[in-house]
Amino acid sequence: MAYETCMLLLFVGLGSGIVSGIFGIGGGVIIVPALVYLVGLPQHTAIGTSLAILLPPVGLAAVIEFYRHGHVNLKFALIVAIGLFLGAWIGARFANRLPGPHLRLAFGMFVICLGIYVIYDAVKRFPATQ
Repeated sequence: MAYETCMLLLFVGLGSGIVSGIFGIGGGVIIVPALVYLVGLPQHTAIGTSLAILLPPVGLAAVIEFYRHGHVNLKFALIVAIGLFLGAWIGARFANRLPGPHLRLAFGMFVICLGIYVIYDAVKRFPATQ
């Protein structure tokens, strides 16, 4: 695996961990889109890999099923998990220093921005009508 890919995966984990630690959300909300858009994994492989990353809280059965179909990249999962561990700690430390209303506002803005991006990306993929 190239050094650049390894670093990108580490930053995906770190960023996911920070956002998870700040907002208390599952890392998969960040990890799956990052693996698809930044790393270029197919959607199914991104989901399977994300499940492998989040295995203890998500459950072994789903990961095994995705793995059986060849949709889990274990190397990527391990690297992102390391970043996620560190990032969650950093995010939790940051979140504990923010007043509640500020944290709620930041979470709302994050969800809106993510939603707008997902909608925009989905719409631009629609076939052109003639």
